Amino acid sequence: METVVSPLRTFHTVLVANRGEIAVRVMRTLREMGIRSVAVYSDADADARHVAEADIAVRLGPAPARDSYLSIEKVIAAAKATGAQAIHPGYGFLAENAEFSGACAENGIVFLGPSARAIEVMGDKISAKKAVGAFDVPVVPGIAEPGLTDAELIAAAGDIGYPVLIKPSAGGGGKGMHLVEDSAHLASSIAQARREAAASFGDDTLFLERFVLRPRHIEVQILADTHGNVVHLGERECSLQRRHQKVIEEAPSPLLDEQTRTQIGAAAVATARSVDYVGAGTVEFIVSADKPDEFFFMEMNTRLQVEHPVTEMVTGIDLVEWQLRVGMGEPLGFWQEHITMTGHAIEARVYAEDPARGFLPTGGQVLALTEPVGPGVRVDSSLRVGTVVGSDYDPMLAKVIAHGPTRDDALARLDRALADTAIPGVQTNIEFLRFLLADDRVRAGDLDTLLLDTRAEDFEPLPAPDDVLAAAGLLRQLRLQGSRGASPWDSVSGWRIGVPAPVRTRMQTPLRTETVAVWGDPAGGDVAAARVSVGDGEPVAARAQLAGEALHVSVDGLRRTLRVAEEGLDLWLGDERGTWRIAEAEEVKIRREGAVASADILSPMPGSVIEVVVGNGDRVEAGDRVVMVEAMKMEHSLTAPVAGTVEISVRQGDQVKVDQLLARVVPDDEPDTDILKTDEKEAQS
Repeated sequence: METVVSPLRTFHTVLVANRGEIAVRVMRTLREMGIRSVAVYSDADADARHVAEADIAVRLGPAPARDSYLSIEKVIAAAKATGAQAIHPGYGFLAENAEFSGACAENGIVFLGPSARAIEVMGDKISAKKAVGAFDVPVVPGIAEPGLTDAELIAAAGDIGYPVLIKPSAGGGGKGMHLVEDSAHLASSIAQARREAAASFGDDTLFLERFVLRPRHIEVQILADTHGNVVHLGERECSLQRRHQKVIEEAPSPLLDEQTRTQIGAAAVATARSVDYVGAGTVEFIVSADKPDEFFFMEMNTRLQVEHPVTEMVTGIDLVEWQLRVGMGEPLGFWQEHITMTGHAIEARVYAEDPARGFLPTGGQVLALTEPVGPGVRVDSSLRVGTVVGSDYDPMLAKVIAHGPTRDDALARLDRALADTAIPGVQTNIEFLRFLLADDRVRAGDLDTLLLDTRAEDFEPLPAPDDVLAAAGLLRQLRLQGSRGASPWDSVSGWRIGVPAPVRTRMQTPLRTETVAVWGDPAGGDVAAARVSVGDGEPVAARAQLAGEALHVSVDGLRRTLRVAEEGLDLWLGDERGTWRIAEAEEVKIRREGAVASADILSPMPGSVIEVVVGNGDRVEAGDRVVMVEAMKMEHSLTAPVAGTVEISVRQGDQVKVDQLLARVVPDDEPDTDILKTDEKEAQS
């Protein structure tokens, strides 16, 4: 290995070429080290938290990443204009871009990452496998050559043996990766993988690997300086993944024994030495749950990882600080024998997505924010009240991390921390994360990369409980009291001469709609006392008192405190059980009698239309593809729900919102006339 000794230097200004929670996290360490921070931002992030917390902020351009965060020219110009001596790339965007690393060097700016050569070698999974193989690091059997055609991949699959995993040579994050269990689906999966790889990485080169049965994803954190020192900081278990995207990570792995831990750590160090690595990086391995002493090199991420906090919590080492110190030319201040893992740490990624709708991305404005605190709890977040979550960037909002003396302690603390996390205004995956943490196999540490997708099929969100709907009715009553005049004729809270009149409201949530009836007048001030019934239930005594963003509720003797946020006429109410958006539905529902299956094709998430597959007026069969929508570089096919004639409402390139009408299929057997009938029961209520 050729050792390149950098002269010692100090940084007074560092630019963070990223956004979101990682930019905020890097700035935290910069602040602790007394280094001035520079933020960069797009128009979509003008009011973002990382911009507010930086010492200096520079606008890069419009929202599309290619015009802002991915513009090497603009980022370098921002660094030069602010006198930044170094650039921290975070992860994603330009973090593993060899051209960017080279541009930093050409402009006399320290890139806080490895050399362009290391990025190039490890950024191409084919060249990476060859490089580590020369250092006796075990690799997964397969075919990995540049320029493989579809025909060559198909021919090789038979020799490798099914199931096989199609992987793009460039990039990561699970994009373009497909598991194929038999030859009948190989050709179509290769075609889709090429499209996704080209869209995500600008390179559609693919290779094949044997799919390891009951695979576990275990990665090792390494640190290397410019003096030839390389150490590893233990491993992380990252097997809980959805569509190859990590969701929950922990350190150490509950699978490995000490002997395997030592061997896999040595393999990670050898991987770093194979490319003269400098800085923080991660070597990823695939391990069979049935053969935990057998591991194979998968790839190396030449950057800081999303899940780096769990390593920091068990080792006590600030990885960002050491990225900076290595960039200053300092040698590592410790040897391998000095590094120990104390206790256990687990991280959960909080996404803007709807688990009940196939984990499709969501959006909205953060109306209020509750983040957990307490012993052993850490939150890496970019959120603040007013943050607008759109579809321009990755839907990850925050990371909640918990540390404890044992794995069971860490699991319990993480579950409690998630229960104390609320982001009203944006639908998130928090309820699903808690569902997953409660799974028997997860609690036992019996993991594999297919477990999460399997368990997702059994996930059922909790409908809004009766007491939450009752609280919504009481809160509505509190709001109505402010509109009362001196005369009873001015009251909108309902009254009748001689007989108490209830106020009935149809409360609508994504999973449940009920009529909530409230008898009684507000008690005055911020207190409502009444009898309340939900649906067909009997009226019960209830009381509510509003105190800021908290609603103290007593329903039939059961007392709870709910978090409250208001969005126009809609409410967001929640506690440790979940958070529910509650709207007032129409008092009288109109329905079409004799109608066929719904023929509207709505966008399931915010994104962009990448293809309109059929023409306006074309005839389709049920199940035919009609529109393709892309969100976060992932393609989603929307199909015809019924056979009929298509009416197209969008064009390729259109930006669409969740539930926006994209197309409608006029069914072959649609009635000639609409027969509308009022639901008499609801009308009487």
